[in-house]
Amino acid sequence: MTTGTTGTPLRVGLIGYGLAGSVFHAPLIAATGGLTLDTVVTANPERQEQARAAFPDVRLAARPDELFDRPDELDLIVIASPNRTHVPLATAALKAGLPVVVDKPLAGTAAEARELAVLAEQRGLLLSVYQNRRWDNDFLTLRKLLAEGALGDVWRFESRFERWRPQLKGGWRESGDPAEIGGLLYDLGSHVVDQALVLFGPATRVYAESDVRRPGAETDDDTFIALTHAGGVRSHLYVSATTAQLGPRFRVLGSRAGYVKYGLDPQEAALREGRRPGSGWGAEPESLWGRLGSGESPLTGGGTPVPTLPGDYPAYYAAVADALTGAGPNPVTAHAAAEALDVLEAARRSARDGVAVTL
Repeated sequence: MTTGTTGTPLRVGLIGYGLAGSVFHAPLIAATGGLTLDTVVTANPERQEQARAAFPDVRLAARPDELFDRPDELDLIVIASPNRTHVPLATAALKAGLPVVVDKPLAGTAAEARELAVLAEQRGLLLSVYQNRRWDNDFLTLRKLLAEGALGDVWRFESRFERWRPQLKGGWRESGDPAEIGGLLYDLGSHVVDQALVLFGPATRVYAESDVRRPGAETDDDTFIALTHAGGVRSHLYVSATTAQLGPRFRVLGSRAGYVKYGLDPQEAALREGRRPGSGWGAEPESLWGRLGSGESPLTGGGTPVPTLPGDYPAYYAAVADALTGAGPNPVTAHAAAEALDVLEAARRSARDGVAVTL
C-alpha cells in the first residue's frame, strides 16, 4: 500500500452509500485536496447508479472484501455502513494493511473501540472516527468564546439535538435488536457526548433518563444525559425525536455571562440538497446568530449577537489527508471515541437501573 506522495491523491474506498455515505462522506472526500474517491461499495443497484451519477469516474464494488483483496490499490477505507458492521469491517481493513475512517459510533462498547485502537497501533495505521459535529458552526463559535474567557468560569453546559418526528421512519436505526446499536443514545448521543468531553474534559459521573415514546418504537427516542465533569462543569444533554417545541441548540452558563444559540448548523441541510463545499460554505444569516450576555433572555432582547463562525466539515477530511501523509495528527482518535463510549454505556446503565454511575 502506498501512502501517497506530493501531488498524488490518496485513493479512498467508501463502504456504504446510504445517508452517511452519500451525504456525509462521498461529497467531502471528493472535495478534499489530496484525496480522490476511488471506489464505492454498495450492493444496491439504485445506490450504485446514484454514486456513478454523482461521481462518474468512481469504481463500484458489491462487497467490502473486494477492497480488502486489493489493498495496494487503496490508501484509505471509509466505513459508512450500518453500526453493527463497524467493528468487523474496521478489523478487516486494518488487518489488510489499510488505514480507516469509521463513522460514529466506532463500536457498541468502549472495550471494542480500545481493541481496534490497539490493532491500529500494532499495525502502524491510522484509525480515525468521523465526529463531524466538532466542526459545526455553533461548536466552533463556542470554543472561540471559551478560549477568550467571554463566559468566565463555565458552570453548566446545555446541549440539545432535538427533532419532531412523531412517525417512525423504519430501518435499523429504530430497531430494538441490541446488535444493531440503534436508538438515539448511540446516534445523536454520540455527538452531544463527544462535544461535551472535548469542551470540558472527562466525566466522573453519569445520570440518564431514556424513554421509548412513539407507538411501535423499539428503542430510545427521547433521552436525557447529565454529566459531572472532573473540572466541575455540569453538562445537560438532550437527544430526542419527540420534541414538539425545539429548545436552544446550546445554552452555556458561566460566572460572567451566558451564550444561547438556536438552530442547527446548515451543513447537513446543504449536503442533503446536493450542494458542495465552496465559497460561503457553512455560513449562516445574522438572524440565527447566538447571543452573549447576562440577566435577560435572548428572546426578549438580552445579550449581544455573536457572529457565528462558518461550519467546516471539510476540515475533517483535510486533517485526515494530513495525518496520512505525516503532516498532522489524527483529528479524532479511537481512544477519544472509547472515552465517549464509556459515557454512553454508563448512560444506558443509568437509565436502565435508575441510578447515577460513577466512572
